[in-house]
Amino acid sequence: MGGERPSRWANLPIFPLPHVTLFPHALLPLHVFEPRYRDLVKDAMAGERLIAIASLQPGFESDYHGRPPVRGIVGVGQVVGHEPLGDGRANIVLRGVARARIETEHRGGTSYRLVDAATLDDEVAGEYDGDSARETLVLLADQLALKLPSGGETLRELARSQPDLGALVDVLSAALVTDPDDRQELLETLDVQTRLDRVANEIATVLARLTSSEGPSN
Repeated sequence: MGGERPSRWANLPIFPLPHVTLFPHALLPLHVFEPRYRDLVKDAMAGERLIAIASLQPGFESDYHGRPPVRGIVGVGQVVGHEPLGDGRANIVLRGVARARIETEHRGGTSYRLVDAATLDDEVAGEYDGDSARETLVLLADQLALKLPSGGETLRELARSQPDLGALVDVLSAALVTDPDDRQELLETLDVQTRLDRVANEIATVLARLTSSEGPSN
């Protein structure tokens, strides 16, 4: 999607999923097999390739095939990878482009769900040194990369992939925060400093755990 990001999204298709969160700037691979989401992907590929990932509210199981309640904050993504598998099934990869708040859900017209949503921008409460904060976060990621049994170089590259601090926090959140509720809370948090503190604490916790598991050095 080129050009400036819109402030509103009209008739945005949502893909409700349990325990799945799409962060801006992050990649999300999905296997699409349900008929309604085959329709969604087909229509998205014929248009702007936009799909929003909406996390289902607890208790969705009884109405999964209907219209179960979803979280109000979603991750809007664009299809950047599409592998048709036959019968409308496909493997796709979404790249997150924005956070958005659902304002209205439409009724009828398509087999999948459509909403109007408002873009949510990063917020900065108070003053802080963004360059210094970014350097600290990159340093923490580097320290973690040294402790990981695999994937360390990928993490180092990821930590250097985003010059913007808010974007960097988002891609590290996507890569390192595993608890679904924590991930959704980070998606819903607009203040960059708050997200930064949460992710830095997450990295520090993992570092401490990996360090303690190594045992005392000789």
